[in-house]
Amino acid sequence: MLSPAANSDTKTPRWAGIKSETQYARPRSGHLLRVLGVGFGIAVGVGTTIGSGILRTPGEVAGQLGSASLVLTVWILGGVYALLCCSSVTELATSLPNSGGFYAYASRAFGQRIGFVIGCCNAMVEAVAMAYLSVALGEFAAGLFPRLDGHVRLVGVTGLILLTLLNWIGLRPGSRAQEFTSAAKALGLIGLVIACFVHPAASGASILAKLSVPEHSLLLGLILALQGVVVTYDGWYAPIYFAEEDQDPSRNLPRSMMGTALSCTAIYLLVNAALLHTLGMGHLAGSLLPAADAAMLVFGSYGRQFILFISVVGVLSTINAGLMLTPRILFSMARDGLLPQNVTTVNKGGTPTVALFLCSFASIILVLTGTFESLIAIAAILFVANYLPVFAALLVLRRKEPDLPRPYKAWFYPWTTLCVLVASAAFLIGSVIGDLRHSLFTVILILLSYVAAILITRGKA
Repeated sequence: MLSPAANSDTKTPRWAGIKSETQYARPRSGHLLRVLGVGFGIAVGVGTTIGSGILRTPGEVAGQLGSASLVLTVWILGGVYALLCCSSVTELATSLPNSGGFYAYASRAFGQRIGFVIGCCNAMVEAVAMAYLSVALGEFAAGLFPRLDGHVRLVGVTGLILLTLLNWIGLRPGSRAQEFTSAAKALGLIGLVIACFVHPAASGASILAKLSVPEHSLLLGLILALQGVVVTYDGWYAPIYFAEEDQDPSRNLPRSMMGTALSCTAIYLLVNAALLHTLGMGHLAGSLLPAADAAMLVFGSYGRQFILFISVVGVLSTINAGLMLTPRILFSMARDGLLPQNVTTVNKGGTPTVALFLCSFASIILVLTGTFESLIAIAAILFVANYLPVFAALLVLRRKEPDLPRPYKAWFYPWTTLCVLVASAAFLIGSVIGDLRHSLFTVILILLSYVAAILITRGKA
């Protein structure tokens, strides 16, 4: 077991103390089960990445660009961005295959204070996302079953509690649920794609179809469209949080990460092509929920129920992924002595129980009090802000620790890493300019986290 007070700046790899799979067969405080593989990695990646955004964002992107070929191009660019991000982060994950994800890499490269800030921001983003998704679950369920109308928050909290209990039982039930819901979500979208292509094409539907030129410039349209696409691809990093529980992270993590990025890119391209085929550019560009519109055309009166069903399964999948991912951040921070030691408690099923209940409780409070609306805007800025120190960590560790074992190396380093670093910085700047009020709150939150980090780490060796 790693010492909770271990200095993150030491040259000895923090993961050097990770024991063999047989030694993890009976977990205790600070030990996780090493039982996961590629299948789960892709499932949690797809489950975290593919949410309700793909049902809505294609209409927004089409409205910004006015060209079918450009629409598909920006979704391809989003996939390339996700792949390059995966390549850089996979090097970190295989070099430091321990729990914690972004927190672990920032802590190793920049010290525990910066790591603490990243961990807090990351955990907050996930808790807010789970609260928002729980409310969405209640809304979608009420759409399927009208008797639930008026009980949206109750349904959302109930779903959150049931998934929390499932994960409390152990890692295996949670991972099986993740694999099932992710597969169901992907199959549902593929089913919609097939039905759309079987349906007669909309009048004038073609990859070369264009609308009138948007009021703003094409460059601004591309920037706004790419912002929406990047947000929709967020979640590609999910497998790294389970590196310590992977049976063979050096071999499995690259496959899980690339499999996630490629699967999501393929599904997103197919969905957009199907919507263009069925709705045409004119309808797609003016639709707030293009997937629902397409489903109504191809399935008739059952289209609404079909989309609601996909939405319910998709939300359950993403909430479950969040309940699995977020506790690993808190667990890793506690193991490094930045949170109370009891947060490292792991039950016989391999679940960090205290960390799980803390995450679930925070999300439930947000749902019941309805206080997460402003936090959503803050989280939208924080999620990409978390990218920057991670990509920077790769650059720093390559220079600072050249002898660190690297079973996997980023493609065309350092150019690809610099590319995604600059792209992420540009996206962050655009988000800040677009929402100055919540950006100020974000800065305040980061500063408060850093002050807390100073107080916690003061006097540590």
